[in-house]
Amino acid sequence: MEEKKEMSQDQKDELIKKELEEAEILEKKLASERRDEVSRMVADLEKENSDREDQENKETEEPDREKKAEEILRRVNQKKQEEEEAKRAAGIEENPAAGSRRRKKGSGKGKKTAAVIAAAAAVILIGGYFAAGLRYRNAFLPGTVINGADVGGKTAEEVKDLIAQGINTYALTLLERDGKTETITKEEIGLSAGFDGSLEQIIGSQDPNTWLMAMIRGSEYNIEAMISYDSASLAERINSLECMKEENIVPPQDAYVSEYVSGQGYSIVPEVEGMELNPDLVLKKAEEAVQSLRTELSLDEEGCYKEPAVKSDDPQLKERADNLNRYVNVTVTYKFGDKQEVLDGDTIHQWLITDGGNMDISLEGVKGYVQTLATKYNTAYRAKTLKTSYGPEVTITRGNYGWRIDQAAEAEQLIGIIRSGESQEREPVYAQTAASHGPNDYGDTYVEINLTAQHLYFYKEGKLLVESDFVSGNVARGYTTPPGAYPLTYKERNATLRGQGYASPVSYWMPFNGGIGMHDASWRSSFGGTIYKTNGSHGCINLPYAAAKTIYENISKGMPVLCYNLAGTEQRSTTQTAPQTQPQTQPQTQPATETQPAQTPPPAETQPPVETQPAVETQPQTQPAPGPGETEAPAGPGDQVGQNPDEQAGPGVGL
Repeated sequence: MEEKKEMSQDQKDELIKKELEEAEILEKKLASERRDEVSRMVADLEKENSDREDQENKETEEPDREKKAEEILRRVNQKKQEEEEAKRAAGIEENPAAGSRRRKKGSGKGKKTAAVIAAAAAVILIGGYFAAGLRYRNAFLPGTVINGADVGGKTAEEVKDLIAQGINTYALTLLERDGKTETITKEEIGLSAGFDGSLEQIIGSQDPNTWLMAMIRGSEYNIEAMISYDSASLAERINSLECMKEENIVPPQDAYVSEYVSGQGYSIVPEVEGMELNPDLVLKKAEEAVQSLRTELSLDEEGCYKEPAVKSDDPQLKERADNLNRYVNVTVTYKFGDKQEVLDGDTIHQWLITDGGNMDISLEGVKGYVQTLATKYNTAYRAKTLKTSYGPEVTITRGNYGWRIDQAAEAEQLIGIIRSGESQEREPVYAQTAASHGPNDYGDTYVEINLTAQHLYFYKEGKLLVESDFVSGNVARGYTTPPGAYPLTYKERNATLRGQGYASPVSYWMPFNGGIGMHDASWRSSFGGTIYKTNGSHGCINLPYAAAKTIYENISKGMPVLCYNLAGTEQRSTTQTAPQTQPQTQPQTQPATETQPAQTPPPAETQPPVETQPAVETQPQTQPAPGPGETEAPAGPGDQVGQNPDEQAGPGVGL
C-alpha cells in the first residue's frame, strides 16, 4: 500500500498564497456584485413604491422616501446577519486581540476557503455602506442647503471660505422690467461674514450613517449669523433706486372695453403692466438675496411689480364687450317707398347705458330716434299740393290725411330688435297709412271736392269714375264745409243721421272729417251752383243718389278726400235730378227710431222737397291736434271759412 506524501512547508505556503489570491479576486468580484445588488435593490424598491403609490392614489412623497431608506437599511442589516451566520457556519472565529483567524479542529482546506469568502462578503456589504458614511463625519450630509446654497459634501471650513469669497466680491444686481439694471454693493449695506459655530453644530448633530436617507429627504437651514449687513442701509438703498423715483414710476392700468369705433364696434384694450414697484416686497426679496449671496434679483420674476387688477382675459370684461358688440352690430333698415333710413351702431352706441356690470338701452334715446323718423316721413297734418281737374294747382293745408308713425309702439319694437341682436328691414308701426310714399301721398285714387265750384271728381287708379255737382255747408248760417285732406273714416249703408231735433235716413253714408261726410240727399232735386250759400247743409256733401251710390261702391276706408277752394270756378247753374222717395226730416220730441230707406231709387217727382233745418244747429268736428313729429301746416287759401270750435261733432252733425 502506497503511503501518502506529506506536503512540505513551502508547498503549504504556496497553497495558502494561492487561496488568498483567489479570495482577493473573489472579494473584488463580490464587491462589484454587491454594488450592483444594492442598485438593484434601490431600483426594485422604487418600482414597488411607484406601484404602491398608484394603488394608494399617490400618497405624500416624504413618507415614501423614508420608507425607501428604511427598507434599504433593513436589507443591508439582513445581509449582514446572513454573512455573519455563514461565517460562523464555516468555522471562522474572530480574535479581536490578536487580529488573526484561527481554524477550529477538524476543519479542512475547504472550510478555510469558505470562511475567507464569507468574511470578504461581510466586509463588502457592511463596509461598503458605512464606509460611504465616513466622509460625512466632518462634512455636511448630501442634500443639505444652508441659506439657499447646496453645501452637501463640504466641510464647515469650505463653506466659510465660499461665503468669505462671495462676500469679498459681492454685489447684488437688480434686473428691472424695462431692461435696466441697478447694483447694490457690499459697501453700501455693510456686508461682512460672521460665523458663530452654527456650521460646526450642524455637522456635529449629523449621523453619517444616515447619508442615504439624507440624500432622499434633504434638509435646509437658514443661519442669519453667517451674513451680517446693515438692514437700515439696505432699506435706504432700496428707496434711493432710480426705479423707485416718482418720475420713473408708471402705474399699472387695467384692461378695459374701448370706446365705440365706427365700422369696428368695441374691443378690449389690453392692460398696461406699468413700472410701479412694491417697496416692501423689493426689500424683502433683496434681504433674501443678500443672505444667500445671490448676485442677481429679477424684480419681475419675483413679483415685485404692482399688477393690473383687470386683465384682457377677464371673463366679465369679455362678456361686456360681446354684449356691446351684439347691440351695435344690429342694422335696421327702414323702408319709406323708394327711400330708406339705416340705423346702425353709429347711432345705437349712443343709447347704450352701462352701470358697473349692468347694461341697458336708453328708452329716451330710442324714442328720440323714432320721433326723428316721424318728423321726416309723417305726412299727416302737412300741406299737400293737388293738380286740380280745372288745371291750376292748389295747396291744401288742413286735414289729417297722410302717413303717421305710431311712435310709442315703434320705439318698443325697436328696443326689442336691438336686444335680439338680429338685423332686419322693416316699415315702422303706423297709426295711420296713406296711399303712397311718393311726392303726393294721396296717390291716384281720391275724391276731389271743389267747394267753390260745388263740383266733385272721383278718380280711381287715375281714371275718372264719378263727376257730380253737390251741395255743401250753409255759409249763411255758419256751416261752411272746411277745406282739407282727410281719410275716409268708414262707410255705412242705410244709416240714420241724427242731430238735435232731427233724424234723417240716408242710403250711403261716407264720413271723412268727424261728423262731416258724403251722402245721398233724397230731399234735394237741385245740386251745384250757389245753393250752399243760403240753403246748404250742416257741413256734409249732399250728393245725387246715383253719384253717392257709385262712390260708395268704389271707395273704402282710408281713401283720401281732398277738399279745397279755387277762386274763379264758381258756377251759377245747377244740376236738376229727380228726387228720391225718402222720409222727410221730422222734428223729434223723443228719441227717433232709425228707419231703412229703399234699396232701389224711387220714381222721380216733379218737385223736390224743401230741405228743412233742425232747430238746433251743430258744427263739424274740428281737427285733432298733431302729436310729436306731426307739424300742422300753416293756413292757406280756403282756410279762412269759419267754424265754431265750441260745437261738438258726431254722426250726422254735418247733414
